[in-house]
Amino acid sequence: MWNPFTKNRKYLIIYMAVWAMLMLIQTAILNYYQALKLTSSINDAVVFNGLLALIGLNLWNVLRFNLKDQKNTFDLIVNHLLAAIITITIWLAAGYFLLKALESENVEYLNFLEYSLPWRAVIGSFFYLIFVLIYYMMLYYEDLQQKLHVEAELNSLVREAELSALKSQINPHFLFNSLNSISSLTMSSPEKAQEMVIKLSDFLRYSLSHDRNETTTFKKELENIERYLDIEKVRFGHRLKYQKFVPDACLQATIPNMILQPLFENAIKHGVYQSTEEVLVELRCEPNSDFLELHILNDFDPESAKPKGEGIGLKNIRKRLQLTYQRADLLEIRRGKIEFEVILRIPIQKVKNN
Repeated sequence: MWNPFTKNRKYLIIYMAVWAMLMLIQTAILNYYQALKLTSSINDAVVFNGLLALIGLNLWNVLRFNLKDQKNTFDLIVNHLLAAIITITIWLAAGYFLLKALESENVEYLNFLEYSLPWRAVIGSFFYLIFVLIYYMMLYYEDLQQKLHVEAELNSLVREAELSALKSQINPHFLFNSLNSISSLTMSSPEKAQEMVIKLSDFLRYSLSHDRNETTTFKKELENIERYLDIEKVRFGHRLKYQKFVPDACLQATIPNMILQPLFENAIKHGVYQSTEEVLVELRCEPNSDFLELHILNDFDPESAKPKGEGIGLKNIRKRLQLTYQRADLLEIRRGKIEFEVILRIPIQKVKNN
């Protein structure tokens, strides 16, 4: 992996600016407090700080590939001590011989250079420690980000798998009943049987199609629901009546795929299926600034046994909404004396028209 200072232009500029500032400070100190010539002060500051800056960049490779994964604390300390000694020795030796060559005729500076080596070693040790601390923080941050990225990918895969499993739970009884109805129609009304086969095929194709986002427009979802209801009307005849109140503002809103079918299936199961009279199933859409609010209502016979709790379909809807939008308050159920209502609130998201 590249050094974090060299792979990021912004970090590299900051790194160079810090060392340039250190060079200026050291030049001023040597020139003012040590009474060295300005040229000698500049050479000293540039050589020693420039070498230390280059060595500091290469310390990343030592830490990243040799010292980072050592688990034994004693070995880690010993290795760092050895690395520090080698690093500081190389830095002092290189700086010493370079400056000795540059200032070969400046006896005053050469004397200063000789007796300054011990405190330069102390300063080098300090800078080694600073580099190590900074790089370890960067390595920790890098590892943390990598773990978060892996965790996010795993959560995304789990979430996608859960959504796919929930969305794919098509009631097999609906399919069997539809095929039985088609079988009956082939004798009495072949044209209707052919029409029902096409609608069932379109419904299943839509139901089994998956996209990465698991979303669609409300318009497409509504078209699929109406195919589903057309198929069910063949079974229930006049007992199933459907009405919708859907303004145009609802049609391009984004909603999860197959989110409505279990709600209409629930309405038919507990309304139409248990009644011998006409049962109205109604869909209302009420858009506002925050939510697309969908109301699915159906009549039911108060004399029939009332279902206890939520059915599997409603639980799946609630779970899908929670997985998709990270909210647990998007599904509401209201039971009246003769009417059952499910309110679905979808956070507003608009899709671009093709």
